[in-house]
Amino acid sequence: MESIRLDSNLNSIPPQDKIAKNLILFLIATIICAWLAMIWTTYRTHQEAPPVPAQMLSESGQKIMTFEDIVAGKAGFQKAGLMDFGSLYGMGSYFGEDYTAQYLVELGELVSAQLAKKYSHHNNGDLPEIQRLAVNQEMQQLLKHISLKKDNVVLPNIVAKAIDELRKKIANDLTTDNLKKGWAKPASLSEEEANKTADFLIYCVLTTITHREGTNISWTNNWPYEPSMGNTLTSASFIWTWGSLAVLFFAIGLVVAIFRLFIDEEQISPPSEAILTIFKNLTPSQMALGKYFIVVALLLLVQIGAGSILAHYYAERESFYGFNIAYYLPFSFLRAVHIQAPIAWIGLGWIGTALFLAPMIGRREPRGQKHLVNILFWITVFVVGGALIGNYLGAMGIIQEHWFWFGNQGLSYLELGRFWQILFFIGLLSWSLIMLRAMWPTLKSLFHWNSFYSLFRVEHLLWYSTLGVAFIYIFGMIPLTHIHSSFTLTDFWRWWVVHLWVEWAFELFTAAVTGYFLMTVGLVSRQLVERAILFEWILILGSGILGTGHHLFWVGEPQFWLSIGTMFGFLEVLPLFLLILEAIQHYLHISRQQTFAYRLAFLYILGASFWNFVGAGVFGALINSALVNYYEHGTFLTLNHAHTAMFGAFGLLALGLIYLALRYMAGDRHPWNERLGIWAFWLYNLGLLLWIIFNFFPIGWPQLVAVFEKGYAYARSLEFYDTTLFWQWMRLPGDVVFAIGALLMAWDFLVKTRNLSSSSS
Repeated sequence: MESIRLDSNLNSIPPQDKIAKNLILFLIATIICAWLAMIWTTYRTHQEAPPVPAQMLSESGQKIMTFEDIVAGKAGFQKAGLMDFGSLYGMGSYFGEDYTAQYLVELGELVSAQLAKKYSHHNNGDLPEIQRLAVNQEMQQLLKHISLKKDNVVLPNIVAKAIDELRKKIANDLTTDNLKKGWAKPASLSEEEANKTADFLIYCVLTTITHREGTNISWTNNWPYEPSMGNTLTSASFIWTWGSLAVLFFAIGLVVAIFRLFIDEEQISPPSEAILTIFKNLTPSQMALGKYFIVVALLLLVQIGAGSILAHYYAERESFYGFNIAYYLPFSFLRAVHIQAPIAWIGLGWIGTALFLAPMIGRREPRGQKHLVNILFWITVFVVGGALIGNYLGAMGIIQEHWFWFGNQGLSYLELGRFWQILFFIGLLSWSLIMLRAMWPTLKSLFHWNSFYSLFRVEHLLWYSTLGVAFIYIFGMIPLTHIHSSFTLTDFWRWWVVHLWVEWAFELFTAAVTGYFLMTVGLVSRQLVERAILFEWILILGSGILGTGHHLFWVGEPQFWLSIGTMFGFLEVLPLFLLILEAIQHYLHISRQQTFAYRLAFLYILGASFWNFVGAGVFGALINSALVNYYEHGTFLTLNHAHTAMFGAFGLLALGLIYLALRYMAGDRHPWNERLGIWAFWLYNLGLLLWIIFNFFPIGWPQLVAVFEKGYAYARSLEFYDTTLFWQWMRLPGDVVFAIGALLMAWDFLVKTRNLSSSSS
């Protein structure tokens, strides 16, 4: 096959030293142990998830609900996108109530009212306090001792009557507009589907209060915190949090010692490795990548626009500056756009810049690479556009029968329909294979048949990380052709994508591409880069895979996740801590080089390392522990972690890599102005800081206190949010500053790519 050759000499690359080889062995052992543990925990989770009974009956034999009703209700819940308006088990949006907490309290009140009338013919509120406490205690016992393990669950008549009343109330809530709380009834949900959805929500409520067989805790480990229902913190949550803190402090010292003694050393990359310091003619595929970067900027603006309207919903729920848009742009749809757009633009930024590096890594461009790059681009645009349009048509009830395939799949961060999800996976896999095609000559040259270790050079690691990004996405499609009957297991597999993508695949790519960048701009040696990446990968895989467990505490998962999730969730800070240490060290290298060409790109990469540590590490570790998360789960403090980690860590990295590609594309042939890029960078960071200071923390801390003092249902109610209106409005300054940065960057991308296009023509 004919190809365009860029460079060829790889003979000067030294073999790995003993430290690198030992790290490779530890990496392999870590991968095997972590995945074996994950396989075991997956099996146990499926065995111990809350059962969905065949039917629920009253003591008098009346049928309350069936397995089919509950599963149909789960479909209605997803079809209506309710996870993007409120939350279930604390998972989803923080705008509306948490359905499990709110309806748990309401169920308790209905049962208590029935008991009060049974014993005294008075309303519960009219009883003397001692009788009211006795009624409340009996209510708790009635609910806690319902056994969901039986195929035919027999409910006390009082509970059955309360459930019937609550079902009517929920169904009415779902099918009635309530603009005071920002709710426009979903056009996709019929009256019959609303009744089934109510059955599903009531079943979920029962899992939070009924006890697991042979224990004195609920299926959700006593979450949500509702003292009036007898749901309080378990001893396991307390014990494992403090044990994990001790392990974390020890591990930080151990990691720093290992890095300083065995990994870190002052070496400079030889000129043959510093391929980004010499500007050469661009290949056809590299010239075709400008449109990737323009779409990245446009999708970021779409995300900001949707996010700004969402933020305004919190402050003024009945209208948007006097215009009622809830019927045309419901909160649930805008949130689906807001949380899917960053996945798209960050992914597209990584895809584009990796494709830019691929022919440089392979030292040549294979014939037809440009056509594959263009095809992949249009496939990606088709998938992103189709998914967003499908989300809207599903939310507006236009797609009914095939909503699961082409509309809104209804799972937070996985809203896109299954058809679009499959195409997205095909696109990710195609990206990895296109990368392999271009990188193959170097990957092959660096591999020696007599050395297994030669499969772990930095180029191999970079390609493995692209394959991991595609591979992990598969698990979000279990089961492939239909919805799962259990929300617990649905959410389990959802977190395989949402968490493992971020804490595994994304972090591996971040470490590999950052290391490769530092090596190819001549800052550090191959030996140091490979040692550092291998060590970081050990920490990422060792903590990130099982660290998924900190998302599984309260969704009906087995109790062992409290220990695994807290322990490994805390340890996830270690690779992020290491990344910030490296970033500081590399910054010192750059500050001594007056002619360093990639200062703007490195500024963004340095910012990504900082926010990765602060947003994902510090803020993440604070809420990863079971003790804190029990009260904090689903509050504005989670929003704080999500925004600073997602954009700060991975978004800034994507933008930095784009500026790297644009700088090389400009070369010595075009003027290079960093002013707009620098302004955008500092405006982004200022915007993040303003969100933290004037929105996330001023609302999140009082909300945490409200949970502790009044219970979770109150802290997620409109009554509580009405006390935070000033701070809801204070989201506006950060939004404006951040949006100005995005507009400046979009213009900068447009100018720089237009200059390249004009010169090539």
